[in-house]
Amino acid sequence: MEFPKDFIWGTATSAHQTEGNNTNCDWWKWEVEKDGKRDLPLEPSGQACDSYNRYIEDFELCKQMNNNAVRLSIEWARIEPRRGTFDTKALDHYRKVLKSAQEKGLKTFVTFHHFTNPTWLAEMGGWLNFKTPKLFSIFAKKSAEYLGEYCDTITTINEPQVYAAMSYLSGTWPPNKKSLLLCLIVQINMIRGHNMAYKKIKSVTDKPVGVVKNISWYEYSNYTVLDKLAAKILYFLNSDFFLKPVSKYLDFIGLNYYFTNRIVKLKIKNPDIPVNDLGWWINYDGLYKVLVSLKKYDLPIFITENGLADSNDSQRTEFIKKMLTQVHAALSRGIKVKGYFHWSLLDNYEWHHGFWPRFGLVEVDRTDTLKRTPRKSFYDYAEICKNGIVK
Repeated sequence: MEFPKDFIWGTATSAHQTEGNNTNCDWWKWEVEKDGKRDLPLEPSGQACDSYNRYIEDFELCKQMNNNAVRLSIEWARIEPRRGTFDTKALDHYRKVLKSAQEKGLKTFVTFHHFTNPTWLAEMGGWLNFKTPKLFSIFAKKSAEYLGEYCDTITTINEPQVYAAMSYLSGTWPPNKKSLLLCLIVQINMIRGHNMAYKKIKSVTDKPVGVVKNISWYEYSNYTVLDKLAAKILYFLNSDFFLKPVSKYLDFIGLNYYFTNRIVKLKIKNPDIPVNDLGWWINYDGLYKVLVSLKKYDLPIFITENGLADSNDSQRTEFIKKMLTQVHAALSRGIKVKGYFHWSLLDNYEWHHGFWPRFGLVEVDRTDTLKRTPRKSFYDYAEICKNGIVK
């Protein structure tokens, strides 16, 4: 299977998960103020992968892997440590980071919000506050003005509905709320936030701007017609509910795909194999079905995350090849898939799970100065990236 010559081959990371010592955000506060009354997070992020200081080493790994692009995020809490006060040192740091990537021949796909919020914003109510979309757009414009020259592509918000669900429905992430209404308000504000930020960014740069959506496919059993109806409703809520209101303000769609859910007698009941280390069902053709469903938007699509927790590296190469088989099938149907970013370049901080899930093509040894060691799948993916061919 041969991919287009201009296809984007990359890996993805995020700031809080890799940089370390992100002390001015809501997640850091939640991690360090654990009082014994809750089990999560399993551990604090601490120095994470120290990528704030070791980004050149990380970009060298990207080049060694024959990537032609890298996806990463900037940290709002560093850039605007206090409301209305922008830290030029932080902006200069990110300018150096992005320039360094470009100098190594890597196109930069830069995310402006990847789950974390400045502490001052969280104290205002975060994304529940109807002022937050405007505040986010101000931050986005400032960042685009300062960094746009070194951003090849910009995404406003990463997985807004995952953030809303984990923080305001399941209560797993800070601020640990459990309310369908609050979850809905957050999603509405994130829709507004994206649309406002898109217009502000476009006022200062002509770089393409999109949003990154995690979309799971929903299968249904043949037990009842209700299973089919439930699957269709859940898929709509998981995709078009957010995408339709922002569709006029998108130059592309970023798709994160990890798994499919199967509805059996109105409950999610997934097969036990194959699964990754987190127990997520690995279903390859779900990616193809999601891509087909996105064709109606007639927009370029980048797969901005796709990966698995696999500490033994026993499934990763097969996973990549089979997922890319689905991408190739979508391309053959005229779906405008322009690139693939594997999650992740490095083993990193997997949010409330801590460091034990290993998503990296590169192992990070937490007992030995965060030493980076490419896994076998690293070299297998490097061969695909080099030739643009999946065998």
